[in-house]
Amino acid sequence: MFRIIACIQQQHDPRLVALAAGICLLGSFTFFLLLRRAGECRPGHREGWLALAAVAGGIGVWSTHFVAMLAYHSAPPLAFALWPTVFSVVFIVLVWWAALSSLFFRLGAKAATVLGLLVTFGIAWMHVTGMAAIEIAARVSYDWPVYAAGMAAAAVLIAAAMVLRGRLEGAAQLAAPMLLMVLGIVTLHFSGMAAVRFEPDPTLVVADSGLHREWLTVTIAGATVLLVCAAALAVVLDRYVTDLKGLIDAAFEGFMIVRAGVITQVNQSLCELSGHGAAELVGRRLDRLVLLDDDGDGRLGRENFETVLWRADGERRIVEVSAHTVEFRGHLCMVVSLRDLTDRRAAERQIEHMARHDGLTGLPNRHLLDERLADALARARAGGRAVSVLALDLDRFKAVNDIFGHAKGDEILCKVADMLRASVRATDTVARVGGDEFLIVQDGIASHAEAETLALRLLEDFAREMDMTRNPMAVGVSIGAALFPTDAEEADVLKHHADIALYSAKQSGRGNVCFFAPSMDREVRARRQMEHDLRLAVQRHQTFLAYQPMVASASGEIVGYEALLRWRHPELGEVPPEVFIPVAEESGSIVQLGEWVLTAACHEAAGWAEPLTVAVNVSPVQFQLPNLAAIVEGCLRRSGLAPHRLQIEVTEAALMRDPEAVRSIFRQLKALGVGIVMDDFGTGYSSLNSLQSFPFDKIKIDKSFIGALEGDEAARSVVKAIVGLGRSLNLAVVAEGIETEAQWRLVVEEGCPEAQGYLFGFPEVSRLTPELPPAAAAASRRQGP
Repeated sequence: MFRIIACIQQQHDPRLVALAAGICLLGSFTFFLLLRRAGECRPGHREGWLALAAVAGGIGVWSTHFVAMLAYHSAPPLAFALWPTVFSVVFIVLVWWAALSSLFFRLGAKAATVLGLLVTFGIAWMHVTGMAAIEIAARVSYDWPVYAAGMAAAAVLIAAAMVLRGRLEGAAQLAAPMLLMVLGIVTLHFSGMAAVRFEPDPTLVVADSGLHREWLTVTIAGATVLLVCAAALAVVLDRYVTDLKGLIDAAFEGFMIVRAGVITQVNQSLCELSGHGAAELVGRRLDRLVLLDDDGDGRLGRENFETVLWRADGERRIVEVSAHTVEFRGHLCMVVSLRDLTDRRAAERQIEHMARHDGLTGLPNRHLLDERLADALARARAGGRAVSVLALDLDRFKAVNDIFGHAKGDEILCKVADMLRASVRATDTVARVGGDEFLIVQDGIASHAEAETLALRLLEDFAREMDMTRNPMAVGVSIGAALFPTDAEEADVLKHHADIALYSAKQSGRGNVCFFAPSMDREVRARRQMEHDLRLAVQRHQTFLAYQPMVASASGEIVGYEALLRWRHPELGEVPPEVFIPVAEESGSIVQLGEWVLTAACHEAAGWAEPLTVAVNVSPVQFQLPNLAAIVEGCLRRSGLAPHRLQIEVTEAALMRDPEAVRSIFRQLKALGVGIVMDDFGTGYSSLNSLQSFPFDKIKIDKSFIGALEGDEAARSVVKAIVGLGRSLNLAVVAEGIETEAQWRLVVEEGCPEAQGYLFGFPEVSRLTPELPPAAAAASRRQGP
């Protein structure tokens, strides 16, 4: 070690030593900078950067060696043979390139150590060939132990540099390996110089054909600095360009550089957007990729605009074009970006369509109908034509929807929508404005006759396509119509009058067409008034109960009563149930009326002398209440009526709307001890299935079968079958609607245990408890609005 230090201090020019150290630092820095760049590149680009690292690093070490040798003071002047000198630089570059190519990307310290040893070997062998290139009038000898020790120390330092390069990150990945590399190179070189001996020999003649000291120093230093700086600059520029290109390729927009209307550069997103490869796009005219104006679209660079892009597969995509003028490679060019708007525009159109159309049928909704009706009226006013509005409501749809479920109901609505589309002109509008409500606007008709022709054609279509004898899910249609300008001149009034006409059509038996007449308005107002009065009937004490007896068929002994709601209107008198019950169900007031019936019936029955049963009809609307069982329990508790004396009568329609929810309510009622009766058995589409699915205690044979007993053997067979079914299922059976002795006798013969009808008594008002107790009255008052 002291020998090496003495060699440096006493036998070298310090200025050239400093130059050699600078070259060594610069070369080592560039070498590791290039290695890091190689590690950042994709596999296809790594080999080039490794080769450049071998060239820059090898020349840096070679330059360090020769500049340091030129700093060596020797009595005979030093010169260098040309070809051995050239061979030494070529040799170290090739050795380093081979070592880097084979081991650089192998993981682990072992591979890095081997790489460091090979690099050290290349440096050492270059040093030896470089010494062999010296032309001097002296004999050269080596102290090999000193040289071997220096080589071993250098191998440790350089191998450590390679290991650390793979383990460190950031600035440390360059600084630490570079310093170790410099120490290794310096150690190897100066230990080699300390080991060499020059013994002057006058007999040796040196030809004056070598590379002289001064020229070689300047050439090596200048060329090395230029090469290393160029390599470092290449790394920086390549990394900047690669990062910039990667950033542009990662952008969602398609970018291209256009010069004189021709595409010269593209990014990856544009290739994906267009379906073309980069090679196909470069050199193509811009107007062969996107649709431009006749002048090449003078909007480029001035404003953003939307146009069409043609993909390689022929698909047309909507794109937003924006452009800016830049200088690129010495020419003014346009940087053009394309943003794909196809999916966004499709989504916007879908949202717009959904906002203006019915989601199930695809028909225009009320909003779009109003727009088209307003346009139709404006054209009619200007042209002296007429416009008709037809309001359609499906008959029996609610029952079909309840029985067969909402999915089947949706199928029916879609089928009706298709029928209506096929029945109108292209200029007419068919809209769905409610659950089973449709409106048709006939634009620009000449007279009332055209509207009537369309309405009658619709009835014929429904009669043909919706045949109830063949399809139990078939529905009918009722139609109301109003005309502009005869019936109204404003859109809202015209629609209102069509609704009034529709109501009149439904009231006249359904399946009809009615055109608006002024008298209809009075009928609708009367119905609205009835709805209003029904909501206040309980508070005004206008409702009361009538009781019809149920008897044991064999003896005629009364076993219970059915509580029937009655309404005595102060102006209309006693309104028939078949008139006000449908109105109450449609308006929702049946909920408060139904709770009042339960409260009053339980209170009255609790005061009877005999523990007879009381049956109360519960509407399908009430079975939509999740707290129905709690309401029944409250009525029983307040009245003190034993639960087994109360029977809840329910029709099949109540079971179909939400079977699981109704089944849950049934379980709660059964837990209270209340009896459950299926009313009007035999008239539904799935009565037998309902008996199996729901826990009924009793079934009531519909009066339509009882009324036909005397002259219809089929009706008698049905009654006999129902009685047998009840007996096998351990269900009580009631025959309702008995009006004659003959019907009673036949019911007894068929073994029906209970009977009900006018033969045994008309519904009568109870005289036992003419007024409700305070608790029950308070409950009734709570039902008011």
